[in-house]
Amino acid sequence: MTMDPENLKKQEAEFFKLRDRILQEADKRHIPLRIIGAIAIRTHCPTFKYLEYDLGRMLTDIDFVGYDKDIKAIRQLFLDLDYREDPAIRAMMSGMGMGKMSKRLIFYEDTLGIHSDVFLDELKFCHVVNFRNRLEIDHPTVTLTDMFLSKLQIVRINEKDIIDSIVLLREHDVGPSDKESVNEDYIARLFAEDWGFWRTATENLGKIKTFAQNYEKLAQEDKKNVVKKIEQLQKRIEDEPKSFKWKMRDKVGDKKQWYEEVEEVVR
Repeated sequence: MTMDPENLKKQEAEFFKLRDRILQEADKRHIPLRIIGAIAIRTHCPTFKYLEYDLGRMLTDIDFVGYDKDIKAIRQLFLDLDYREDPAIRAMMSGMGMGKMSKRLIFYEDTLGIHSDVFLDELKFCHVVNFRNRLEIDHPTVTLTDMFLSKLQIVRINEKDIIDSIVLLREHDVGPSDKESVNEDYIARLFAEDWGFWRTATENLGKIKTFAQNYEKLAQEDKKNVVKKIEQLQKRIEDEPKSFKWKMRDKVGDKKQWYEEVEEVVR
C-alpha cells in the first residue's frame, strides 16, 4: 500500500500528535525517552523530509529508546496515557528474558491502531547499537549517529531503510561530533573494534550510495550531496586503525557468520 504526498502529510500529523503527547509526559516525569526509527528521521530532518513523501515512505509505528533502570516509570507512563501493554512481551521480560532479542516493552494505541516498541539500553538485532549514556546527547530523538547505525546494522536492508538513510544524510553533515551531524569518529572507532558490524555497515553504505546514484526521483544535487557524505564516511572508517581483535576476525572473513539472525516478535 502506498499513499500520495498529501495523505502522507496528514498521516504524519496524526503520528506527530501521538509523539508529542508521549514525549511531553516523559519530560514532565524526567524520564529520558527518545524517538527512533522513521518518525525520528522525520522529526530531525524538517527540510528534506519531503523526499520521504516523494518516495512514498509511510509511517507505521512510533518507537522509542529508554533506559532499563527506568522500566517501571516507562511502563506507568504508557499505561497512564491509555496504552495497552503486550502481555506476552511483559511475561518474557519478567520471566526467562528476551534471549538474543532486544530488551523492550511493546504498547498498543487503539485510536490509530499503531504500536510502540520501547527499546531498553540497546538495539539488538543483526548487530548491537548501544544507547547507554547517549540518550542525554540529543532530544527528542536519539542522536543522528545512533539513528544511522540502527539502519546500517540491518543485514538485509530494504528500500524504506535506505530512503530513511538518504534523507538523514541529505539533511545533516558527517563530522567529528554528535552535534547536528553523523559522528564519523564514533562510528569509525566502533567499527574498528567490531569486524561483524563493520562488515555489514560498509556493505550497506555501498548499497545506499548505489541507490542514491540511480534513483530517478532524486535530483542531481541530492544525489551528489549524499554520495559525497557517504564517501567521506567510508574513508574515515577505512583510515581508522583496526584493533587486534578486528584483524584476527578479518582473517576468518565470511567463512563464519558475522551477524545474528533476527528473531521476530509475534504480536
